[in-house]
Amino acid sequence: MLKGHGGNIYELAETLGCPVSEIIDMSSNVNPLPPLPDLLGHLKNNIHTIKALPEVDAKSITNAFAARYDIHADQVIAGNGTTQFIYSIPQVLSTKRALILGPTYSDYSDACRLHGAQYDFLLTKESTSFSPDIDIVIERSKEYDTVFVCNPNNPTSVLIDIADLHRLCRVHPEVFFVIDESYLPFVDDYVQHSMIQFDLPNVLILNSMSKIFRIPGLRIGFLISSLDIIDKFKPFLLPWTVNSLAQAAVDYLMKHKKQVDAFMKKTVKFIEIERIKMAAAFTDATRLKLFPSTTSFMLGKLYNNMTAEGVCAALAQERILIRNCSNFAGLSNKFIRISLKTSEINRMLEQKLLDLVL
Repeated sequence: MLKGHGGNIYELAETLGCPVSEIIDMSSNVNPLPPLPDLLGHLKNNIHTIKALPEVDAKSITNAFAARYDIHADQVIAGNGTTQFIYSIPQVLSTKRALILGPTYSDYSDACRLHGAQYDFLLTKESTSFSPDIDIVIERSKEYDTVFVCNPNNPTSVLIDIADLHRLCRVHPEVFFVIDESYLPFVDDYVQHSMIQFDLPNVLILNSMSKIFRIPGLRIGFLISSLDIIDKFKPFLLPWTVNSLAQAAVDYLMKHKKQVDAFMKKTVKFIEIERIKMAAAFTDATRLKLFPSTTSFMLGKLYNNMTAEGVCAALAQERILIRNCSNFAGLSNKFIRISLKTSEINRMLEQKLLDLVL
């Protein structure tokens, strides 16, 4: 299950015999901007909290999150990252047959396999830059009891229009729809694109703070759903899944809305500019095509004799880690994913990658 992820900087550092700090990780989809300085200061000031057990059910940050998004606190659960919820969903919902809109994040299929649920992929097409035909998704969904949708999607960075997504979930009230919005905060006016604004009883929304605020080591995620579905989860919840510093981070982020909103707008603007620059750099490349992106990462396809394994290996020798996408269902050894970083690092990656694909 751990083979389907990027960000393995420790393994590469060991292979190259260099410090982890010398690895440039462009495989992990976290914010390229550094965390909020005041947030880091807040965590430093709360380091003493690790001497005691955290709040057992993280109720305080659950209440704060619910107030921030104007939803009922009993419709929210805080967890140890969204991964905690992904791996429990098939068990809690008693999933028998799941449909996974792909190519996408491998944890959805891994979670189904772990709990003995059958799953199928509905793969989008390269010819449409991996944008799904929502009518086909609606038609296929009726054959399943659970449907997984990552929006925006990893690794294709496709954002499904909120009206289409709402229609999909509304048409099949008997089907559970798991909407993973981990990368949605990288989209401008993200709340307008979120299913959180609708109160549909068959929808489970996954919200991650790890990526947008660049604090993946703290492991913070939320599940938002109907009261009935949240009640189904309660018997499966473990105590103390959100550590003291993670709870302190959420407390800070929920109490400093103006500062947080400004940080997110700055992030979105920076990523937009960097996406444009990255796309322009490869306009004339004959052996690499970058697909349109709505988030902080870009999917690319290699041509002729180029392979993902070869390109990743060549860049790894330069201590640069990008994502080999050959193990995504529906992709091949011709696909790579680049996570945007600082302007300086992005320009360096462009040059080294151009040396390989021109």
